Amino acid sequence: MENSVPAYPTNLPIAVDLFVSKKHPGLPRGVLGFADSTGKILFTVNRPSSKSSPTTKKVLLDSAGNPLISVCRHQGGSWEGFRGDDADNNLLFRVERTRNQFTRTELEVFLDGVNREDSSPDFKVRGCRFQRSCFIYRGDTIVAQTSLMYKLHQIYAGRSKFRVTLFPGSNDIDLLLALVVIFLDGRK
Repeated sequence: MENSVPAYPTNLPIAVDLFVSKKHPGLPRGVLGFADSTGKILFTVNRPSSKSSPTTKKVLLDSAGNPLISVCRHQGGSWEGFRGDDADNNLLFRVERTRNQFTRTELEVFLDGVNREDSSPDFKVRGCRFQRSCFIYRGDTIVAQTSLMYKLHQIYAGRSKFRVTLFPGSNDIDLLLALVVIFLDGRK
């Protein structure tokens, strides 16, 4: 039976939260999962392939295990994203880290195939990795944000679980989730 309909909506009419953790039931230890409000895993991120390689590759997978976007980290803190699992073709975006401090991280995202006469980024990511908090902007509009999970009467919020909020008009959800994966990577 072939299922051609994605497990997630492609154009969101309302803001949607996905819950992110490495401790979802049913996932192997250390695998990052994105679940909906019912706990169903919609996306996962596999572990890096090799620690000795000059580039580190992570792959965003859908709920069926199909590769959506591969992200490769290079030694200067830059990233490249490729459609699917093929890092030789299908370049989707480039990411440059413009600020990397303990309290502040900023990334600029340049989509491939977009007219590059001006050097302005297509997306910007700003936030604090330690607090698992960031905003993803397209121009001046916030298209997604991450935040820690707080409960009533809780003084300290654990950093192992947090939320990604995707706002209306977020057309390319897998691209936004790949940017969250890149933002969470703590290396320079």
